[in-house]
Amino acid sequence: MHAWTWRYEAGDGTIMTSPALPEVGFPSQAEAESWVGETWPDLLEAGVAAVSLLRDGEVVYAAMSLRPAE
Repeated sequence: MHAWTWRYEAGDGTIMTSPALPEVGFPSQAEAESWVGETWPDLLEAGVAAVSLLRDGEVVYAAMSLRPAE
């Protein structure tokens, strides 16, 4: 079983860590993506500009912006 997690990033690309940001693991990529799809507004409000999806600590895709397209 793989652990899928999100890494939170600030607008300048630095990795964000904070007790206020959830550290959640998911059993599948689909569940991880569904979760971020539901919670991205809260993450954006907390200052997260982008997220990267990790599988067992390895980047699957990086720096997906949370800002809506204009």
